[in-house]
Amino acid sequence: MRYEEFLPLRLTQLRMQKNVSARDMSLSLGQANNYINSIENRKALPSMQSFFYICEYLGVTPQEFFDEGNTCPVRLRELVDEAKHLDDNALGHLLALIRELSARR
Repeated sequence: MRYEEFLPLRLTQLRMQKNVSARDMSLSLGQANNYINSIENRKALPSMQSFFYICEYLGVTPQEFFDEGNTCPVRLRELVDEAKHLDDNALGHLLALIRELSARR
């Protein structure tokens, strides 16, 4: 998928995960109330600086934004941060649980 197509879809996905409207996000970024809507509807692309502000607002890095395989980057980062405090045994249990949940999909 081309980035011009991916960016609006990913923006919508991450915005909805944050449970914020396009209007509220636009205003929070200091933009016109239809700014995010125009990006999501493929009428405009953000400047690089605006893209960085969007990522910051969404709580993701630019790398996480473009990682198609990472559908929930904020949650995944939280999981990894918490897992760093576990010992080897607990990590093994967590990994087994994740594998079991993944197999059920």
